[in-house]
Amino acid sequence: MSRLLLLDTASLYFRAFYGVPDSLRSPQGEPVNAVRGLLDMIATLVTDHEPTRLVACWDDEWRPAFRVAAIGSYKEHRVAEGGVGARADGGDVEEVPDALTPQIPVIAEVLAALGIPRVGSPGFEADDIIGTLVAREVAAGSDRTTAERTPVDVVTGDRDLFQLVDDDAAVRILYPARGIKNLEVVDQARLAEKYGVPTGQAYAEMATLRGDPSDGLPGVRGIGEKTAATLLDRFGDLDGILRARDDAEERGLTATQRTRLTEAADYLDAAPTVVQVVRDVPVGDLDDTLPATPADPAALERLSDRWGLGTSVRRVLAALESADR
Repeated sequence: MSRLLLLDTASLYFRAFYGVPDSLRSPQGEPVNAVRGLLDMIATLVTDHEPTRLVACWDDEWRPAFRVAAIGSYKEHRVAEGGVGARADGGDVEEVPDALTPQIPVIAEVLAALGIPRVGSPGFEADDIIGTLVAREVAAGSDRTTAERTPVDVVTGDRDLFQLVDDDAAVRILYPARGIKNLEVVDQARLAEKYGVPTGQAYAEMATLRGDPSDGLPGVRGIGEKTAATLLDRFGDLDGILRARDDAEERGLTATQRTRLTEAADYLDAAPTVVQVVRDVPVGDLDDTLPATPADPAALERLSDRWGLGTSVRRVLAALESADR
């Protein structure tokens, strides 16, 4: 059976950078822990989850202008000092550890040499690329039963992407809460168990109400996960909650909840634009077939020698060569 594996690449290489010792160095002494850690993750994912298709989704823009226009505080705390609009294209500069920054282009080069497609789009985050590729796969299987659909696994450390979970469409999240060898499988049952919401869309609406300090989203004051889940269960969805807020006769809200929802009206109007992933990014057709051999063996050998990646490259190649197709 075909299986599509989508990688939230930045989420994974940040995790590798912080999780793999920086004693891993190139022959010239530069840190390569993020590069080798990501390659080891890919080898493990291919071996354990047996995808037939693989895409490394990329942040061409980590703080898209359309999200900042909606909520100015979006990821504001992650902008490097003096980095607002400091790039040549007018974009903001993300605060990234000095030892990680030079490893990112190496990751891009190694992925290209391996033949693993790296997909981004100007003005969009990897989340939006993932949302778009998931939407395409869902649309392609719309006339099939769940058992006949191509399963889609999204590997990410970002809970925002839980909104894509859809059992009927065979879409789930593999969340590395306890490491890449012990991934938490997030499906609708897990969303209901852990967050009290029945669907991925309900998770997005719960997250809108709750807010997310890590992304600079304030949420509605006094409404956390449990209260948000309770209100969504009571009123069906965010629109239903807002109708109840505006209906003076509705008794399902406490006076305090109504006041706080009213105070947050501007935020609640803007937040869905920020929280919801885009599902129609202009991404062209791509060959995402899992490569059996590297696309450019000579370049891969050169990169491996230059950066001291031999062990990790061999692991990836062994995983690709042994994968069922």
